[in-house]
Amino acid sequence: MLTHPQFNPIALDLTGLGLPLQVHWYGITYLVAFGLFLWLATLRTRLPWFAEEGWTRRDVEDLLFFGVVGVVVGGRLGYVLFYKPGWYAMHPLEVFAIWKGGMAFHGGMLGVAVAMAAFAWRRGRGFLAVTDLVAPCVPTGLASGRIGNFINGELWGRAADPGLPWAMVFPQSGLEIARHPSQLYQFALEGLLLFVVLWLYGRRQRPAGRVTAAFLIGYGVLRFVAEYFREPDDFLGMLALNLSMGQWLSLPMVAVGLALWVWAGRQPRAEAAA
Repeated sequence: MLTHPQFNPIALDLTGLGLPLQVHWYGITYLVAFGLFLWLATLRTRLPWFAEEGWTRRDVEDLLFFGVVGVVVGGRLGYVLFYKPGWYAMHPLEVFAIWKGGMAFHGGMLGVAVAMAAFAWRRGRGFLAVTDLVAPCVPTGLASGRIGNFINGELWGRAADPGLPWAMVFPQSGLEIARHPSQLYQFALEGLLLFVVLWLYGRRQRPAGRVTAAFLIGYGVLRFVAEYFREPDDFLGMLALNLSMGQWLSLPMVAVGLALWVWAGRQPRAEAAA
């Protein structure tokens, strides 16, 4: 049985040199996520069908800006509305206290969808053309975020068999019991595995919406599975049918993905329609 290493969340502290600057590991993981997105999305713009549509590196940079706004606004509002609506209704100003933590992936995804729609409208592009470009580039950002969760010792897993070789004690939980390192499970599933699947699938031209649908289905299913190993939020616990909030939010994601997959399969391929 292992014990969480208790990393210092501050990667670089310059206050000792008289500079009011502390760089947190979580901030670094965000920078890594943004850098990977720029690199991977730029590679995808070079695929023949995207290149023919005139996609450029500048488009990718603008997409990143829109996406960051969508993630922050959507992620925060998602946490407020999905997880603690009553508390924030009583403390409305706390909605803006993002530095205190509290972001929800599913809310962030909805925020990004709105941001991508705004980008598509401004540039005169199809919404699904934008999301199909972006989808395979998202899982590496999710993987980076899960590493940040692990470094911070947050979002730990449920109790595990102490005999499990990688079972881990998270002192931050307040209980000295063996747990699943669920952050690493999510890093491997929603991050690396989903990235490999989408990247390989997206290397060939697909009907509009199919790559986006694959992301929605893949993330929804893998998140649903990972939630069985992740400790539910203490202020929510388990909900109806003994499912967590993360699982309930993943179900409509899978449903939309399946519907989009079927719809996309009935549309003519781009080259056939030309």
